[in-house]
Amino acid sequence: MCFRRFFLSFFLLAFRFEVSISSSSSLACNSNDLKALTGLSNCLGSVVVGWNSVVSPDCCNWTGVTCDSSTGSGRRVVGLELVSRKLTGKICESLADLDQLRFLNLSDNLLSGSLPDDLFRLQNLEIIDISSNEFVGPINGGMCASSSSIRVLNFSDNHFTGGIPKDLANCTSLHHLSFHGNYLSGSLPDGVFQLQNLCELHIQDNSFSGPLKNGVANLSNLEKLDISSNLFSGILPDAFGSLTRLEQFSASSNKFMGRLPISVVNSPSLQMLILNNNSLSGPINLNCSAMKNLVFLNLGSNLFHGPIPDGLSFCRRLAALNLAHNNLHGKLPNNFKNLDALAYLSLSNNSLENISSALEILQHCKNLSTLLLTLNFYDEEVADSWNLQFQNLRGLVLAKCNLRGSIPQWLRSCTKLQLLDLSWNRLGGSIPSWFGKFESLFYLDLSDNSLNGEIPMILTQLKSLRSGNISLEEEPFSRAFQLYYYTRGQGGQRLGYKQISSFRPTLDLSNNMLEGPICPCFGDLKELHVLMLKENNLSGTIPGSLSTMRNLEILDLSHNKLSGEIPHSLLKLSFLSNFDISYNQLCGEVPKGGQFDTFPDRSFDENNGLCRVGCTCESEQTPIHSSREKEMTIFGWQFGVGAASGFVLTVICCYMSGWMLPRPRKRKKAAEFSSID
Repeated sequence: MCFRRFFLSFFLLAFRFEVSISSSSSLACNSNDLKALTGLSNCLGSVVVGWNSVVSPDCCNWTGVTCDSSTGSGRRVVGLELVSRKLTGKICESLADLDQLRFLNLSDNLLSGSLPDDLFRLQNLEIIDISSNEFVGPINGGMCASSSSIRVLNFSDNHFTGGIPKDLANCTSLHHLSFHGNYLSGSLPDGVFQLQNLCELHIQDNSFSGPLKNGVANLSNLEKLDISSNLFSGILPDAFGSLTRLEQFSASSNKFMGRLPISVVNSPSLQMLILNNNSLSGPINLNCSAMKNLVFLNLGSNLFHGPIPDGLSFCRRLAALNLAHNNLHGKLPNNFKNLDALAYLSLSNNSLENISSALEILQHCKNLSTLLLTLNFYDEEVADSWNLQFQNLRGLVLAKCNLRGSIPQWLRSCTKLQLLDLSWNRLGGSIPSWFGKFESLFYLDLSDNSLNGEIPMILTQLKSLRSGNISLEEEPFSRAFQLYYYTRGQGGQRLGYKQISSFRPTLDLSNNMLEGPICPCFGDLKELHVLMLKENNLSGTIPGSLSTMRNLEILDLSHNKLSGEIPHSLLKLSFLSNFDISYNQLCGEVPKGGQFDTFPDRSFDENNGLCRVGCTCESEQTPIHSSREKEMTIFGWQFGVGAASGFVLTVICCYMSGWMLPRPRKRKKAAEFSSID
């Protein structure tokens, strides 16, 4: 509400300026203003196009300059807006000589250095936006000592350090305050909680610490509060009851603990509540009968326990729900089928059970487009009913569940699927051919299962991987709700978070029991970035047509039974950065040039017929060994030679010293023998 009021007043202000300009176009700009702007131009390290006192002596006609003749002192500069101009250099003190300046917007440039102190002594300032630059140093104190009419302060995405000035309380007219994306630290000063006209407070992505104080209750006009990605700790205060206009509250990625405040879980105004990645605990006790406007709820990566509450179904406007990575257990409540607006649901990494019941319930959520259920339903039989209908589903992740059975037939009706991950289960049988009919599917991960048979040729007909028309239609809230996923890397598996839109076009069938040849028609997948076929029983040769996969970055064919030579045409894969054909039966020379010169020897290990130079598939050759194997071989040879040499030297020395000379045997006398009797 107050943000709309602000823009309405800003529009009226701009309209008044325009009228003033048109009625006094014959007047030139004030000479002091011209001098101030010229001084600013001289401080900048880049030229402002359109700023030239010789070509245009009237600075009111310069780019980004707004003048007004209603100030009572002639035609004066009241506005300076130079957004996204690639400006470099610093802001010098001459800017403070624009004594009638009301709004200043220098956002999205490359300006650096510190801000001049005199800038905040301008008595008419209302808007200051210097976001997305490279300003450094502490934030100036006394910024509202001369002008109490400042309504917008946007210092976000810079390199400011230190804390928030304590005298910020003087900015009594402030509506919008943004310090996010800096290196600010310390606790929030009490002055922040005295800004009773404040509508938006954005301080995320800093290093603020300490508790969130009860003083937040004084900000009765607050509509948006974002304190995420800081070091706040302690218990969230039960002080939100007076914030009757609060629509968005984000405190994710901090160190908050304890239960959800009663005033938060009963807020009728909240539309977005984002508290993921903390240590909040207890049951999830939202009062959805009161929270009728709640649309986005993210409580992922906390310590909540117990069952998923039935009451969540009364949040009928709920479009996105993330409860992933908690300690929830039991079945999905049956009344979840009443969540008509639900489009995004993540329940990954809990201890939920009865996957058949969960899917039967969720199919009634007709708007559901993204469903993440990783690390649940352990060792259950996957539902294979033909009756399940998820016609709007675009992303489905059912990984790391150890599910038994085969790839479910009900998936064939999910024709809008763009991302499907069934990895790390125990699914058997063959890969269904109907996958090839999914026109939008660009990410398919069936790795680490027990799938058998040949790779269906129809997978090479995936339209999105052939034509490049890949567009993951994410909801507006998708950036706040990210996929909880597993990734492989050196040192084993790693857990992480990732936006669905950032996944590369991928086909991963690795670690199964697939057999037969690699179809040459894989070369038609020109938009594929990752092809993983390792650890199967694939045989035959590597098709040279793979060279037409122009966007391929990762190709892993290791641990199979492939034979023949490496096609030299693969040198055309200019984006290929990860290539592995180790543990096969390949022969001949490794191609030279292109990306192949960057691949380590371990990419070709355990192919007895491969060499770097001077061999063919018909000749005998020395196999390639990785640097590790070479080191071990050299070490073994050196150790063997050293040990043998040492032994020989020891024998010689002993012989020379007489230790090993044969001694003459003494003849025993007859009497000696008689004693034995």
